[in-house]
Amino acid sequence: MASLKDLRNRIASVKATQKITKAMQMVAAAKLRRAEMAAAAARPYAERMERVLANLASSMRDAPGAPRLLAGTGEDRRHLLVVMTADRGLAGGFNSSIARLAREEARRLIAEGKEVRFLCVGRKGADILRRQFPGKIDDVISLREVKSLGYSNAAEIGERIIKEFRDGGFDVATLFFSKFRSVVSQIPTAQQIIPAEIPEAAGEDQLNGAVYEYEPSEEEILEVLLPKNVSIQIFKGLLENAASEQGARMSAMDNATRNAGEMIKKLSLQYNRTRQAQITKELIEIISGAEAL
Repeated sequence: MASLKDLRNRIASVKATQKITKAMQMVAAAKLRRAEMAAAAARPYAERMERVLANLASSMRDAPGAPRLLAGTGEDRRHLLVVMTADRGLAGGFNSSIARLAREEARRLIAEGKEVRFLCVGRKGADILRRQFPGKIDDVISLREVKSLGYSNAAEIGERIIKEFRDGGFDVATLFFSKFRSVVSQIPTAQQIIPAEIPEAAGEDQLNGAVYEYEPSEEEILEVLLPKNVSIQIFKGLLENAASEQGARMSAMDNATRNAGEMIKKLSLQYNRTRQAQITKELIEIISGAEAL
């Protein structure tokens, strides 16, 4: 049975932990608002980019002179999985859910006899995948020192991926991130970015029978927009991830704070009962000694 001193130390330790989790919850709540606004502001631009590309690409995808970023290499053998997670933990299942989706996709591709490589943006995803796919992680990009995410961060990653594609490093690139829905709901998402995967519905832009004529030509416009689209989709994924991470951390720290409160109540009750038992025992000993005299 724990002594009174041990129980006091445990109560003090849990109270200190509760203060930390409460502070982390408040910090995450403050960051969440800004991250959520940034993610919401990026969605219309990314969706509009997809619609513009769909209109341009509808007649170009299977054409002989179609850009490789749109038509692909003609093969489906080598896959690059770009897994975007956080550099920090204590965010509930945020990191593990993204890594799980990437792991399932990698296992499916390997079972089909295809080659899989990983590019990890965020160290937590790399730590999870490295244990199960040793030697398949090309590099780990950390954004921990970045104070404010900007398009330049996504552009650097996008340029690196495009260069590797043009050098023949892979045939298909898929982006894995968590789409922010609410504080308690973040959806792990996989999005193919090379070759550009544009839904057919995205091209239905209410033309009302009108026909667009492009100047310069569709080929020249696509040569500029397709690389930009890769960076834009990565930027959108980074912003969605940032909001999802703060939402998951806020929820996890709230749960941790409440659990710490419940543990403090249980330990305090145990402490009071133990103290009462000791006082009762001492009184019995005093009364017994007095009666013996």
